[in-house]
Amino acid sequence: MEHSLPLGLASVVVLGAAAQWLGWRIRMPAILLLLVFGFLSGPDVLGLIDPDAMFGALFVPLVSLSVAFILFEGAMTLNVRELGEHRGVVLRLITLGALVGWLVAAWLAEPLLGIPRGLALLVGAILTLSGPTVVLPILRHVRPAGRVGPVLKWEGLLLDPVGAVLAVLVFEGIVAGGGLEPALGRAAVGVVKTVALGGLVGAAGAWALVLVLRRYWVPDQLHALVALATAVAAYALSNRMQHESGLLAVTLMGALLAHQRRVNLRHVLEFKENLRTLVLSALFLLLAARVRAADLAEIRLGAFVFLGALILLVRPLVAFVCTLGSALSWPERIFIAGLAARGAVAATVTAVFAYRLEARGFEGASGVVAPMFLVVAGTVAAYGLGAGPLAHRLGLATPDPQGVLLIGAHRFARELARALREQGHGVLLVDTNRANVARAHLDGLPVHEGSALSEGADEEIELSGLGRVLALTPNDETNALCALHYVHLFGRREIYQLSAEKQAIAPGLRGRILFANECTYDKLEARLEAGAKIEATRLVEESGFAKWREQHGESAIPLLAITGGRVTVATVDRPLAPGPGDVLVGLVG
Repeated sequence: MEHSLPLGLASVVVLGAAAQWLGWRIRMPAILLLLVFGFLSGPDVLGLIDPDAMFGALFVPLVSLSVAFILFEGAMTLNVRELGEHRGVVLRLITLGALVGWLVAAWLAEPLLGIPRGLALLVGAILTLSGPTVVLPILRHVRPAGRVGPVLKWEGLLLDPVGAVLAVLVFEGIVAGGGLEPALGRAAVGVVKTVALGGLVGAAGAWALVLVLRRYWVPDQLHALVALATAVAAYALSNRMQHESGLLAVTLMGALLAHQRRVNLRHVLEFKENLRTLVLSALFLLLAARVRAADLAEIRLGAFVFLGALILLVRPLVAFVCTLGSALSWPERIFIAGLAARGAVAATVTAVFAYRLEARGFEGASGVVAPMFLVVAGTVAAYGLGAGPLAHRLGLATPDPQGVLLIGAHRFARELARALREQGHGVLLVDTNRANVARAHLDGLPVHEGSALSEGADEEIELSGLGRVLALTPNDETNALCALHYVHLFGRREIYQLSAEKQAIAPGLRGRILFANECTYDKLEARLEAGAKIEATRLVEESGFAKWREQHGESAIPLLAITGGRVTVATVDRPLAPGPGDVLVGLVG
């Protein structure tokens, strides 16, 4: 049956959105669902998506360009300060770790996959690619505490260019032959050219973009488009000058933009975060759809043993060697050892190199494609399903975090935080007022002195275990800015702010309005001054909420309900309806 291009493209968008939504709904990494949806929609099952028929020879370049965009977007979120004293760990992971991982994986691949030594070295080189297309979504899903998340994010983004360069050099060494010394010489020259040209193009791209935006040569609505075009141009130009140096160029360009202070690029990054989700979804759907049942039938037992060795031997060895002597705790080291998924680049590069080697007379080169897809799918499944439970077991993350970040440490915020803590929920107060901070300390409440909007606040404030934000400051504009600032971490559903006397800010630029329209900061504080208090009540019968109303009167304000450990916040658009067994926290008296 002839494949329909419009149907295929529509299927990619719809199934990608469905996988992302379902992953959020059932609290599972969407990457796993994308692989399943992609395979089921491929030519051998439903026939909705056939990447080769849709794109033909353009498929590999499109995948490479998509990965370049993901690296660029990810690098724009890098912040060297978030690493603290662990910069050396990242450096060792992308140098010594890459070397150890390459050699050990190659040593295992030769007997387990039944391939010659040269091809085994190529497989090992490809497997140094960490897979930021997988690691970054997993980290966003798990949100591990401390510095382990930033370390893994930096490793994932920086290892892709390093691994790509290594794989290209090994491939060229296999094709050229001629002994060890010439191969080492070519490799050294290749590394120098890649670093020099990729670094130069990436730095030039970052400088050009900052110059254009700083001098207002581009209107605001075109900032994101111009930034994307500049990154694509840098990738293409660098690759033209030196093969596979484009990934290094866009990564460096993104990192430089993240650390410059001349122009504000937050609005550009927000656009790219949305586009990244679409690109990532399409990428994994298309890669999974390319897998044929016949390819899976070629996978032998040795490939499964190889996959197990990568997860249980190679990665723990790399993590141990690279974190030795560091300040990372043992739980953090174990978590690093438990996350090293391979992604789209590994699968694509393997297919391309295998095809090129077959064309040059290297028989059996195509036999590594199916085992490599097994490695990609297997590591995505193992780490995608295992990273969350592992982080929870190690005390680095909280499943379904129900803690509350309260912006403001005034009396109402402290009383609400106290009630939440008494019910066993984590809280953190943030305020710039030293008197409020001091009172919070005297009350035994965790508090951070500083602005929730300050530069680097995301790194300074420990957000592990917190699942929602309540902006409670007296200033409506500050509350709205806090809502916008934290929406990328908590999502719009869990961003709340107090009502104001005059709602001058557009609904799309603020959080969900807390409690009721009349519950402004001044009125809540006045209620407390008049003798009201915040207390928690467990409802024991069906009519418990009605009796609570009857007991405390219409002036009582339901603030939040706790159902089976889950916190539900009262909002104007969704008032509380607590049932038997729920704990109702309200302002009474």
